[in-house]
Amino acid sequence: MKIAFIGLGNMGAPMARNLIKAGHSLSLVDLNKTVLAELEQLGGTIRASAREAAEDAELVITMLPAAVHVRSVWLGEDGVLAGIRQGVPAVDCSTIDPQTARDVAAAAAKQGVAMADAPVSGGTGGATAGTLTFMVGATPELFATLQPVLAQMGRNIVHCGEVGTGQIAKICNNLLLAISMVGVSEAMALGDALGIDTSVLAGIINSSTGRCWSSEMYNPWPGIVETAPASRGYTGGFGAELMLKDLGLATEAARQAHQPVVLGAVAQQLYQAMSQRGDGGKDFSAIINSYRKPAVDGQR
Repeated sequence: MKIAFIGLGNMGAPMARNLIKAGHSLSLVDLNKTVLAELEQLGGTIRASAREAAEDAELVITMLPAAVHVRSVWLGEDGVLAGIRQGVPAVDCSTIDPQTARDVAAAAAKQGVAMADAPVSGGTGGATAGTLTFMVGATPELFATLQPVLAQMGRNIVHCGEVGTGQIAKICNNLLLAISMVGVSEAMALGDALGIDTSVLAGIINSSTGRCWSSEMYNPWPGIVETAPASRGYTGGFGAELMLKDLGLATEAARQAHQPVVLGAVAQQLYQAMSQRGDGGKDFSAIINSYRKPAVDGQR
């Protein structure tokens, strides 16, 4: 299939790589010439603009940093909608606010283009391994068209409902993830301060009523989960700045819906403080360092 893939960042590049490996013909657009050159070596074709990439595409996929980029790439003078043919399916995998997803899809629909939103979960590791979860907002017909292609980049392809619901699922999940990570961090740091062995405490939590993903699979205390970022200096994983972005999307959507998100707002402030300390590049589980005593700073 001829696929236009626009946005080759930390997530987009490995996703595109997997599509090339699956045998698709990709037209590629990004500002990073190094990544473009690498993917060209694998068989991709570099295009000058989103418009040019979309002109002969049978499917258009975008993976961009924020809503402002999505609007520009889709609605701009040299954007996707300036080049895409009527009837060609399209999907945006960026994590943005639900309203922007709906607005851009509505503009696409006026040109006879069915568009979905399909933000992902699984991080750069999942993107590389092809095990991402896609949360798809689309008509049933478009979902059926997209599912086989998305399955070549991910393991769990979920139809959430109409366009925009993929973004809703993503921000609600990450809102809870941030809150649960803060809770686990408080509990682990309290246990350490009171004198219990943290591995014993984690074992109890993980086999008791406090059990959750943030403790069992991604524990923020170093050495508890060997594969977790906490055990490698909080490198890799899901960056705190990205979590802060998602919390911002969630709290703004909540404000528009007049829906209280009290704990979410607290989590947002904690991650904002973490970012201001210069730790925004660390994994989001490094929030635990907000609770650890200065005496253990050298272990961070």
